[in-house]
Amino acid sequence: MKSKQLRVAMLSVHSSPLGALGTKDTGGMSVYIRELAMELGNQGHLVDIYTRQNHPVCSPCVTISENVSLIHIEAGISGYIDKLALYPYLAEFFQQMEQFRIRNNRRYDIVHSNYWLSGKVGNWAQVRWHVPHFVLFHTLGAVKNMFPVGSPEPELRIATEKSVSKTCSFILAETERERVQLIQLYAAAPDKITVIPCGINLERFRPLNKELSRAKLGIRNSELMLLYVGRLDPLKGVDRLITALTCLRHHRHLRLLIVGGDGRETKEFCTLQELSRNLGLENSITFMGRIEHNDLPYYYSAADLLVLPSHTESFGLVGLEALACGTPVVSTRVGAMDQIIHSGETGYLVSSGAPAALAEGIELLIPQIRDGFLSRAAIRNSVIEFSWEQVAAAMAEEYAGAIRGTHLRFMPDAASSLPAYGA
Repeated sequence: MKSKQLRVAMLSVHSSPLGALGTKDTGGMSVYIRELAMELGNQGHLVDIYTRQNHPVCSPCVTISENVSLIHIEAGISGYIDKLALYPYLAEFFQQMEQFRIRNNRRYDIVHSNYWLSGKVGNWAQVRWHVPHFVLFHTLGAVKNMFPVGSPEPELRIATEKSVSKTCSFILAETERERVQLIQLYAAAPDKITVIPCGINLERFRPLNKELSRAKLGIRNSELMLLYVGRLDPLKGVDRLITALTCLRHHRHLRLLIVGGDGRETKEFCTLQELSRNLGLENSITFMGRIEHNDLPYYYSAADLLVLPSHTESFGLVGLEALACGTPVVSTRVGAMDQIIHSGETGYLVSSGAPAALAEGIELLIPQIRDGFLSRAAIRNSVIEFSWEQVAAAMAEEYAGAIRGTHLRFMPDAASSLPAYGA
């Protein structure tokens, strides 16, 4: 039986789902929001995505697909603002969003916030609109601070995540690991957390002809091609992967393609390029920069394996994308990878992210790849259950259950912090 049509306000304050993937602040979360919203729209629900206008030529309201609109809200100074610097403008964002909603006669059954900044705005909407508020943090500041790489997350973020965890109606987690972290680190109530995994567009991410894909990318068939896809962020562990190649020098014609990044002038790119030169690996590594999301299946299909060397991941979407293209994955135990990867069949999980451990995982997989022991069809079939159709249906059921139930949580501290509204 078809479920009742739901009207969903999806919040992504700091990052547009139409942003350039692989650049700063635009990654798996943007894919998640866009794909989930589009599939909810395909299933007949109405979704408005609210994001901050960070470019002067942005249209106020853009139709992404059937039943899905992207609404740009002006808040703060014009142009890009760093995530943390956006915090003082959240009240303005909410006020402008509310003016748009009233002016255009929008009303919602659900508000779904993504990331901690949006969670703060979502709590105000929860109180003002008297609707259930679902929040998905995607990453947790306290978890990121467990790893001594990159800049530490500020106390403001962690305090806000703890507050939002207590005052929102429901919390979404992409993995069981994240659910446990929310309980242990933020004292989140277990009964308000639901685990719904990230999804995959199985029509876009599918096995393509390997030889034709390599020809398109200029990769010789004789080369052993390793692939990394993602931002060039210290938490992603790309430096560990580059260092791991020093243990694999005995493999002739080995090449690593690194996809992602904000450009060749960034500190992250320069640091990694210098590392590759210092290790004498500059001829074995190609920095591809950012590529269009629709072109990724060619890279996954051309590669012999994807390496996910991250210190932490909320889910590990690129691992899911590679597997859907029939490409095995060597990964640290992050996100959902220890549940998705079957060692020896669809890839390998390494004991740690140390370069030697990554090299060992790659080494174990190479003979199976060269001898044709891994089935691309079997690798793809291992992730069929993660289709966006199934994920969106599960999400819609959670939304509907919140509306049917008596579980609305309007906490006093959320109401007391509601910003003054001026028409």
